[in-house]
Amino acid sequence: MARRRSASALTLAGPGPDEAEVRAIIGLAARVPDHGKLAPWRFVVLAGAAKAAFAARLEAIAQARDDALLAAKLGKLKTPPVGIAVISSPRIGKIPEWEQVLSAGAVCTTLLQAATAKGFGANWITDWYSYDAEAMAALGLVEGERIAGFVFLGHAAEPPLERERPDVDRLISRWTP
Repeated sequence: MARRRSASALTLAGPGPDEAEVRAIIGLAARVPDHGKLAPWRFVVLAGAAKAAFAARLEAIAQARDDALLAAKLGKLKTPPVGIAVISSPRIGKIPEWEQVLSAGAVCTTLLQAATAKGFGANWITDWYSYDAEAMAALGLVEGERIAGFVFLGHAAEPPLERERPDVDRLISRWTP
């Protein structure tokens, strides 16, 4: 786990994971803690022509708004061979929504770990299309659902960079009675 690094989405090249590898990676991610066994998340796999069509739809949204910055940010979606959208889909009931949302975040993290363990580069992205109502509708989200993240997969064309990590000692306190 100490070797895990986020590979820049712009450096992720083919080949990406095939269908069986994507299924295996998702299967590992679906093992996260899930209070109530609700599976309050789902996955939308974006690959090949379908990913290109989704990117084109997002580009049309950006162009309709005459916003070149939005269109420019689509490189992180277009470049990697495979993307997995993790949809947070909380179930109303006795399990607090917050716990369900946290579980969706755990899914994203576990996707990164699983992809790395299988030899792929991976990057968890949330950009404008993670929060935009038109983009979410294009992806098929329904009321109450949100995008926890897009996890992009491929082979890193260059080694992922290390970044400064937090000083853990500054983040730890001990509760005392």
